[in-house]
Amino acid sequence: MRTKAALATVLGAALGAALAAGPADAAETPKRGGTLIYMIPADGPPSFDGHRETTFATTHATAPFYSVLIRVNPDNPSSTTEFVCDLCTEMPKPTNGGKTYTFKIREGVKFHDGSPLTSADVVASWKKIIDPPEGVTSARKSYFSMVANVEAPDPHTVVFNLEAPSNAFLPALADPFAYIYKKEILDKDPHWYERNIMGSGPFKFVSYEVGQSIKGERNPDYYRQGQPYLDGFVGIFAAKQAVRVDAIRADRAAMEFRGLPPSARDQLVKELGDKITVQESDWNCVNIVTPNHQKKPFDDKRVRRALALAVDPWHGAPALSKIANVRTVGGIVFPGSPLAATNEELQQMASFWPDIEKARAEAKRLLKEAGAEGLSFVLNNRNIDQPYKFVGTWLIDEWSKIGLKATQRVLPTGPFYEAMRSGDFDVTVEFNCQSVVNPLLDVAKFLPHTVYTENYGNYEDQKEIDLYNRMLAETDEAKQRDLMRQFEKHVLDTEVHAIMTPWWYRIIPHRSYVKGWKISPSHYLNQDLANVWLDQ
Repeated sequence: MRTKAALATVLGAALGAALAAGPADAAETPKRGGTLIYMIPADGPPSFDGHRETTFATTHATAPFYSVLIRVNPDNPSSTTEFVCDLCTEMPKPTNGGKTYTFKIREGVKFHDGSPLTSADVVASWKKIIDPPEGVTSARKSYFSMVANVEAPDPHTVVFNLEAPSNAFLPALADPFAYIYKKEILDKDPHWYERNIMGSGPFKFVSYEVGQSIKGERNPDYYRQGQPYLDGFVGIFAAKQAVRVDAIRADRAAMEFRGLPPSARDQLVKELGDKITVQESDWNCVNIVTPNHQKKPFDDKRVRRALALAVDPWHGAPALSKIANVRTVGGIVFPGSPLAATNEELQQMASFWPDIEKARAEAKRLLKEAGAEGLSFVLNNRNIDQPYKFVGTWLIDEWSKIGLKATQRVLPTGPFYEAMRSGDFDVTVEFNCQSVVNPLLDVAKFLPHTVYTENYGNYEDQKEIDLYNRMLAETDEAKQRDLMRQFEKHVLDTEVHAIMTPWWYRIIPHRSYVKGWKISPSHYLNQDLANVWLDQ
């Protein structure tokens, strides 16, 4: 064990390196050439379709191949309000009382097959997101309930018409998964992009080896002059943290973009010194525990409430933060947001009671009343070390303290998603990870599957939907916050549709020769690699 003084020295070096990264990049002229090799902490994406998926395994593998309409400023990705054009020419001011947004599309943009990209392609892509055809899944359809229609009056104009003005619209539009696809392909096969890659982004697809790697090369026709700086990239899939850390240590890879725990950061800084730069950020990401409401006895809210009451995040978070990339106790809203619950408000809900002995006594009483004492069940989990396995192990230990016997079923990413989508689980560890911090839309994850397709609880709850719609339409901030508290209490305490675990904390150690990339509160943002260059 390191002494506190030694640990402080290591952390001081790490934070110093992180603080130095921004100014150094700003003062240096990017160099062209080289191949960025980075690790992707998964065994592969469930599919390549950004409209369908919610996992970083898709964006980290495929974002460099695609363009989007607008995005968070890649030079200031920590901002939650600074949006800039990608395919558009300038950010529009809304008209028609805030209900119409008109975007002019760049001329001369080409897909990687050489065909021109026009407003028709942009509209077709957004229609697939907002109103997908039958049999096609859109993970963010519910984000755009305010959109009445989207149209292309000419080849270089796209118009979004809203049902009513909404401050949530632009942050939703800047979603990094909102890849622009080719209309001709979508018309023939709306599933084509699940298995294939062809965009207009800074890099062209070279190869994909299942479970091994994905490769891209510079797009010579990219519409941003001088970019990308890299000749190409190689993303290497590796679910095990030890493999990824060893690769960075040995310089077989420069970094990973998701996040490593404090121990890995400290180890790399100690061994590599100024050859490593560290960037850190709070993280708009959290593991949630979802009971399958269609599986007995989890259809009984008393059992779900017992699961929640047994968990003690107030002691769990500090302990977990020493070994995993989690840190902050919070409810359904990103901690620190004006809409987030205070600690006092959290403590009124199951799984946040400050007296854990009292909470566990109540949990045991509920289990006895429901006839579920000594219950055995399987906890579905994802084959990713950080923080899934650590969180899962912690949960199982917490539940054992009220006599429950849970075992983990750890699955690779593809089968993990399939188990949740098919309802083949008792209780699952999953996640709510979002890009732009946009609480009104971020909490849509907790809505029933009929509203939010990536909710896996298998329940219907009209009261919850009504509360959410009232909150979405409310413009008074104080009233909106009150509605968020009602929504949160309904989800976490009254019905116990989900159980929260500590929110994540993002730590990115990378080789110091990697320049131009800046951390954000999301591991989905800033992943097209167009700004990245190598100082070698």
